[in-house]
Amino acid sequence: MFREKMKKIIAGLFLLVCTVQSNAQELNCQVTVSSQQVQGTDNKRIFDNLQKQAFEFVNNTKWTKEVFATNERIECTMFINVTEKVSTSQYKATIQVQSRRPVFKTSYNSPLFNYNDQSFEFTYQENQPFDFNVNTYTTNLTSIFAYYSYVILALDYDSYAPMGGTECWQKAQQIVSNAAAGSDSGPGWKSFDGNKNRFWFVDNILNPMYNPIRNCYYNYHRKGLDVMYEKTDAGRAEILKSLESLKELHKLRPASYNMQLLFNAKADEVINIFKEANSNEKGAVIETLNLIDPSNSNKYAKITETK
Repeated sequence: MFREKMKKIIAGLFLLVCTVQSNAQELNCQVTVSSQQVQGTDNKRIFDNLQKQAFEFVNNTKWTKEVFATNERIECTMFINVTEKVSTSQYKATIQVQSRRPVFKTSYNSPLFNYNDQSFEFTYQENQPFDFNVNTYTTNLTSIFAYYSYVILALDYDSYAPMGGTECWQKAQQIVSNAAAGSDSGPGWKSFDGNKNRFWFVDNILNPMYNPIRNCYYNYHRKGLDVMYEKTDAGRAEILKSLESLKELHKLRPASYNMQLLFNAKADEVINIFKEANSNEKGAVIETLNLIDPSNSNKYAKITETK
């Protein structure tokens, strides 16, 4: 099991605890649908229903075989901004997806994923069923929600165990393959839809060349952040090592899409971690970050700013 389970303190409550765990799904996702850019008197009711159905679909679907306690569910958000009504039931939108994971012995949640997908088109009729099967394409709407649910799970698992999210990445890839064959699935699922989309994100991450990124997720979080409460300097040193391990991948794939997605979530956090480092670590991390994530170089200059 990838996520550490809390030890049961009172043996007499074992059955009750097991019952609670077996009923708890994996995600605790806040789903919001905004339709302010779409005109029409019926839109509020329609999109309120969409929000409710999407919330229930993401949070109540059993995505894996893992058993989660209620307090172990992964904290995440999906914000859907409907930008255009194309026809009676067809819409264009964007979806901002974020996830985070707790840091050991703290109240801090570390961001794992932060991405705004601009290629979201879907068909929706009020109260339509949200049918889903990982092996079959049904609608673009459920495919999008399922895809990002598996991405959230995969990243979380990778942060707790080396290559821990492989099965979830493979399921996300299966959703991509099914949707790419769908006649009404819209953009973002195919290799020729551009080089920064759902297809390439998962295709890259399952390529062994990109293993350094997945290893970084584990070393950064499990060996770094999770030990910083008790061993701050040792944990920060492991985080520096995890970032330096990405240099070789950068040589092979400069401006990698997956590297960009990593730092979409991590740039601000890395700055805060190394503001408290010694001068040697500050110099080393800035040199590394400016190499592997040059688009945020202005941000990283803050590491050396004095208070």
